[in-house]
Formats: sequence, C-alpha cells, structure tokens
Amino acid sequence: MSDRLSHVDESGAARMVDVSAKSETARSARATGSIRMRLETLEAIRSNQIAKGDVIAVARVAGVMAAKRTSELVPLCHPLPLHDVQVTFTPDDSLPGLRVEATAKTVGRTGVEMEALTAVMVSLLTVYDMAKSLDREMVVSDISLAEKSGGKSGHWSRG
Repeated sequence: MSDRLSHVDESGAARMVDVSAKSETARSARATGSIRMRLETLEAIRSNQIAKGDVIAVARVAGVMAAKRTSELVPLCHPLPLHDVQVTFTPDDSLPGLRVEATAKTVGRTGVEMEALTAVMVSLLTVYDMAKSLDREMVVSDISLAEKSGGKSGHWSRG
C-alpha cells in the first residue's frame, strides 16, 4: 500500500488518477448496507402495501441506475463501462429492516468499488423515500465494501 493518497498531487491539490498505463483486468466489487425500520413498515414493504408501489423493485432499479452514474456523482471517479450490476434485498426481522447487497463488474483499468457502494446507498435512500410516510425514523447504516477483485491488488474481502 502506498504512503500517499492517490487522488492528491505533490502540492496537495485534488486530481483524477491517471490509469492509462494500467492493464485491463476483470474487476468486481460487492458492497452491503442496511436500513432499520419499524416492524410494521417492514411488513408493509413485504406485502407491497406502500402507497408509492413496490419498494424493493423500485429500489433495485434505482441502485442499478445509480451505479451507472457514479462518475457523475463522485468527483474524480472514472466513468466505467459496467458489464453487470446486481442489487439484492433481504428482509431481516432481527433489525427489523432490509439488508442490501450490490455487485458491480467490468473489465477495465480501475475498480468498481465506488459503483457497488453507490448502488447500495441509492437503493437504501430509495427505500427511505418510498416508505417515509409510514416511518420517518428509519436509519440507513452499515454501508461498506465487502469484497473486491481484480487489478494489481488482486482479491480483498472484509475480515
């Protein structure tokens, strides 16, 4: 691991990293997160009783769309041709709430961690938006990179 930040030049100014000399490799990243809510809200989502519609279906599409627009949302993030983005939700009564996992894949010179993380965040924000009329105390949390592969650093997973 380098001792210096890759997005900061010698003078301390922010910069986009030049990845032109890197080899193209298959890259993937998996991120996770959750949203806690009242059990009644979770049940309304499960039974598709939210006035705005099918929360999980809309949030899944929102996550995919967000992953594709990551470079427009995150300064200095490279635009990438994504080959696959998957967003899955798992209801969890023990929260109570929903757990989300997003996986992004490409073949390129830089990783897709930011795309997977963006998919998780926007998916969870969409759940909040769609269900807030029932539960304004929902809490989005625990968003993190769970695993990445490809590139010079190879495979990494959260211990």
